[in-house]
Amino acid sequence: MDVQEETGPTRSTVPTTAPAGLSQREADARRKRGEANVAGSASSRSYARILRTNVFSFFNIILFVIGAALLALGRYNDAFTSVGLGLVNAAISAVQEIRAKRKLDRLQLLSRGQVTVVRDGGDIAVTPEEVVRGDVLHLRPGDQVVVDGPLLDGGLVEVDESLLTGESEPLRKLPGDDLLSGSFSVGGEGHQLARDVGAASYASRLTADARRATTDVTPLQRRIEFVVRLVMVLVALMSATILLQAALEGFTLVRVVQTTAVLSGLVPYGLFFLVTVAYTMGAAKSAGDGALVQRVNAVESVSNVDVLCTDKTGTLTTGRLSLAELQSVGALDAGAAEHLVGSLARSAAAANLTTSALAAALPGEAWQVRDEIPFSSSLRWSALRTDDGVYVLGAPDALAPSLSGSPLTGTVTERASQGLRVLVVARAVDPHAPLRDPAGRARLPALDPVAVLALADELRPDVPATFARLTADGIALKVISGDDPRTVAALVAQAGIDGGEPVAGPDLTRLSEPELDAVVARTTVFGRIAPEQKEQLVDSLRRQGRYVAMIGDGVNDARALKRAQVGVAMKSGSAVTRDVADIVLTGDSLGALLPAQHEGRRIINGIGTSMQVFLARVGTQGLVILAVTMLGLGFPYSPANVGLTLLTVGVPTLFLTTWARPTAPDPHLLANLGKFVVPAAVITAAGGVAVYAYHYTTLLDGFSSSVVPDFVVSDFERYTGISSGDVGFAEAAATIGAQTALSTFVSYAAFLLILFLKPPTRFFASWTRPDGDRRPTVLVAVLVAVFSAGLFIPAVTDYFGLTTAADPVFRTVLPALVVWFAVLSAAYRSRLLDRALGLANLP
Repeated sequence: MDVQEETGPTRSTVPTTAPAGLSQREADARRKRGEANVAGSASSRSYARILRTNVFSFFNIILFVIGAALLALGRYNDAFTSVGLGLVNAAISAVQEIRAKRKLDRLQLLSRGQVTVVRDGGDIAVTPEEVVRGDVLHLRPGDQVVVDGPLLDGGLVEVDESLLTGESEPLRKLPGDDLLSGSFSVGGEGHQLARDVGAASYASRLTADARRATTDVTPLQRRIEFVVRLVMVLVALMSATILLQAALEGFTLVRVVQTTAVLSGLVPYGLFFLVTVAYTMGAAKSAGDGALVQRVNAVESVSNVDVLCTDKTGTLTTGRLSLAELQSVGALDAGAAEHLVGSLARSAAAANLTTSALAAALPGEAWQVRDEIPFSSSLRWSALRTDDGVYVLGAPDALAPSLSGSPLTGTVTERASQGLRVLVVARAVDPHAPLRDPAGRARLPALDPVAVLALADELRPDVPATFARLTADGIALKVISGDDPRTVAALVAQAGIDGGEPVAGPDLTRLSEPELDAVVARTTVFGRIAPEQKEQLVDSLRRQGRYVAMIGDGVNDARALKRAQVGVAMKSGSAVTRDVADIVLTGDSLGALLPAQHEGRRIINGIGTSMQVFLARVGTQGLVILAVTMLGLGFPYSPANVGLTLLTVGVPTLFLTTWARPTAPDPHLLANLGKFVVPAAVITAAGGVAVYAYHYTTLLDGFSSSVVPDFVVSDFERYTGISSGDVGFAEAAATIGAQTALSTFVSYAAFLLILFLKPPTRFFASWTRPDGDRRPTVLVAVLVAVFSAGLFIPAVTDYFGLTTAADPVFRTVLPALVVWFAVLSAAYRSRLLDRALGLANLP
């Protein structure tokens, strides 16, 4: 979209003579034709589509089919275990997306107050939605412009477009100039023709852009999705093989469904749930530090940022001015000039940013004012008449024709080149000179200069320290503003950043895409940037592979916030910007981003550790299933056995994620996953298969030869639900006994594996060095105690499809664990399996 077409003060080609307005009948007819000022449609995703996408995903459909089959077969516990986590995860995702949709649907740039239109030759008040194309609106100071269209003849208004364009100074509009919806009238009076209404208006287009539902997947989410998809492919191949074997061997329908449920359980779907929980906890922590996270993955996303783009006005600055310098240029000495200017500022009837800054910085007292010309952007000066004379405060170029003595050009230019706002204070040569001409219009008298003032935007106090910290972390800074490039550059220098040569927005419009990318890469300060150009700058950075955060406060920043990977808004900013932002700085402090960044790093490190635990479990179970199936020793797991992963994986990973430290994330996460997981899975699976095979063959021989004591037979009849005299009892009893031994071994091994990841002493430090955190060791001790106690409680073992604790199990499992620990420690210390599997040369 052309910059001038969207944001510039264009002159309309339509007639500008103020008409009498429409009649009520004409307005009603146009409304029926769809020409009313009604906003466009809401966000793109419907509730039905959100539910369909999250609940009926490919993986969830598989789980639902398995769950339905298990319910039909009366295996209620197995069905709940198989389907429960998928439903919880789908519900959480759907709720989060519905909340985001509602927030986007509420976005509106135009206020709900009434506006004045000319109908049937007179002014009437209507709501913005009742305005139709062709209406004539009557604008006065304080009114919001609700449609696009030209100012008609006889009018002269000043509008504030800062909400739309970032331009901090009011703009003077003449007849024929376009007024943009969303701006505010701050001075003058006039009539506007409603040309573009509803979805065609500038405000509606901005709002529609902000309402677009966009989702950026973070690097961690992409890694998890890759791992899960890879596991799903491997599980699918393994399932096809095992189910084909089941068909050839004539397995029962119950056995086939249970086998399918176990195989589907190999997919580490719990990782998504864990990430959601980690994001939620991280968001809560960040909120306490002043960063309200509105998109749940933003708390992790902010830690990946390597370029921070920020607006100036209201973001880096407080919105107030500060006096940078006062130079006496007249007969008064510096002290007297300061007192005069301070008194002048205190005497203005209506304080503004300039007079407030001068009154705060300089001494003085309020004068008795006899006459006053208030400041306006059309005059660019103000004046007071007191008993002692006439005093004027204004822009140098506005006062220059009336000033006596040597021109102040050199003094003014030097300070303006530093990005400072320069004003001149002068006194009338004739203390009785009039301030108005005979027609009552404001007029400057002959003036003697008193002082030159230089004012600067007041920088937020935490900005220099925050910029220094971000720069030290290797994050590039880009300051993008609608203000003069020199003013922006001066503010950046005040923040302690070498901004280099600033670039103006109009200079970017002539560049090709490669040329734009080159300029954006080397430039820090951008001024006179239109709203759509901010979005283009973010796009350029993303094309270059950068991870971009955008901070803003005005509606003009909303599109750029949506386009960036992380959009950050100030709480004091516009409602539209806050609603589209991923993070809102509740204290308007950039410093709140630093704790949020640390929280994101903690999440990444915690999830990285949890992925090691998850995938070690998946690899172990997959290898055990393959080996046992190939040996023809039944099937090593039941769906109820898989429920033990809540204790062996779910609980530990939740705590490990919470306790992670905010160190720099591992750049080789996937490679190191392989280096840890492959040895752990292979060695644990080898031990598990040995334990399972020993118990299966021993029990099968014992039950087949009837050498097992009667009370043991009675127990196994209860476990299996099969009478000892029935066909298949021996095999079923051997299977459940072997499954108990296998689950006991693998569970204890899973607990001890945490000590390899978080070693309490050098004895356990075969994979990594101790970090001094004893909490994981305490967690392992508690988990071992809880699991061991559960083995002696029949209700617990029945639920998980196990037998109660038996001496034969412990006589084999405990020695096997000692051997397992010794072999795994040796493998990690020597990297033996890394070399054997070709992982030794991975970075």
